[in-house]
Amino acid sequence: MNIQIYVNKKNPDVLKAERFFKERRIPYQMMDLKKHKLGKKELEVFVRAAGSARALVDREGKKALERPVAHMTTDSLIIAELLNDPSALRSPIVRNGAKATVGADEEAWKQWLSQE
Repeated sequence: MNIQIYVNKKNPDVLKAERFFKERRIPYQMMDLKKHKLGKKELEVFVRAAGSARALVDREGKKALERPVAHMTTDSLIIAELLNDPSALRSPIVRNGAKATVGADEEAWKQWLSQE
């Protein structure tokens, strides 16, 4: 199991993800989106996991809603914008190989553990 947790900022969901994997003694790697540049393939994995690029966009808070990407509807435009500004992504995004979740999704993480 190769867990990566992509984060923009610490929030309750990020803390839930960290706690979930720490409690189970599962090693994970924190990926700070301010320092780690996302590749297109990486972002496409996230889009498949979320169901659409729009589901990846952070829309909580006044600052998030001021971003143009918060109002885009076309996946290709959203992906292009997220590649330029990954701080607009919801966090955490938890990745396990080709699988990923957006937000705190403990049920999905438990499924990953049961498949190991």
